[in-house]
Amino acid sequence: MAISFSDEQAMLLETATDFCRKRSPMQAVRGALDATNVNRELWAEMAGLGWLGINIPESLGGLGLGVDSLVPIVEAMGRHLMGSPYFGSVLAAETLVRDGTEEQKGKWLPALASGSVATLALSEEDGSWLLENVNVAAANNKAGSLTLKGRKCFVTDADIAEFMLVSVMLEGEAVLVLVQRDQLSDYAIQRETVIDQTRRSFQVDFAGVEIPTNQVLETADFGHLEQVAMLLLSAEMSGGLSGVLHLIVDYLTTRKAFGRYIGSYQSLKHPASDILLSLEAVRSHLYHAATKINAGGAESETAVLMTKSIASEAYAFAGDRAVQFHGGFGFTFDCDAQLFLRRALWCQHQFGDESYLRQRLEPLLLDRVV
Repeated sequence: MAISFSDEQAMLLETATDFCRKRSPMQAVRGALDATNVNRELWAEMAGLGWLGINIPESLGGLGLGVDSLVPIVEAMGRHLMGSPYFGSVLAAETLVRDGTEEQKGKWLPALASGSVATLALSEEDGSWLLENVNVAAANNKAGSLTLKGRKCFVTDADIAEFMLVSVMLEGEAVLVLVQRDQLSDYAIQRETVIDQTRRSFQVDFAGVEIPTNQVLETADFGHLEQVAMLLLSAEMSGGLSGVLHLIVDYLTTRKAFGRYIGSYQSLKHPASDILLSLEAVRSHLYHAATKINAGGAESETAVLMTKSIASEAYAFAGDRAVQFHGGFGFTFDCDAQLFLRRALWCQHQFGDESYLRQRLEPLLLDRVV
């Protein structure tokens, strides 16, 4: 397993860990549950740190460090359950860098680096993001523009995004189009209720939306987009594993039963040890995948699929154990364990759970077609 951890990544991890610890304590996480908007002050601070332009070329206002340098930042965010539009914005930036026209790059990438918000609209109403299931359609009209039809779900931060990248079918081919917020009607965006209440998820109705043809991206490398999304979700789950393990250990070493700390009982300390081992495995796979992501190809795909499959299973298990270890209190809203479990379940099912990912891994690892 090849793992490369650069000085830049080490510095980013240290800075991000300190920042997220201070700016996303559990009180702030709980405050986000009922918030109707994102913390703009926090977002501006992240822009000031240069995080929004990590994977944007220097010539367009970014740092030009590459996708792998996003991993330590997202990992720190996951550790402290920080809620922000970061995931969608950096994915949109990566997609524009790779697939956008020069005009699109010049207009939107400097804006993203300085604090504009973007997101992706890939999931259909059944939750599928796969190209063969794209239902939103784009049709050429007499005015020389495109008319869209259809609906997307699980679009994070759609209400504050200045634009979103949408997967659509155009003349029988799946493409990506850029839709600006002011091209949508006032009633096109509706809030969804999802398992993780710190996630601001929306349905977006594109019926009747008209966009000029220059808002179609030049190419659509869905494979790379999917791999980067899985890598960042894995980074978030790696951080979340660390966070929930800290919560578990803190409780096991302070709560007493029958005159002993409950962490001394084998039925509790053995699962806690398993979580620690799974955390180390996830982090090893994570930074291996980060090392391979820019090269692409089967090796990169295999590394990313393996990482997300083990991270999904490990984080969901750890969140479940955290709830169980807290006893009756663990099932209440006041217990922080449920926040980690909710985040784990959200991440687990984004871009496929471990069962689906292992089905995709089989032909890659065994070199045969299923």
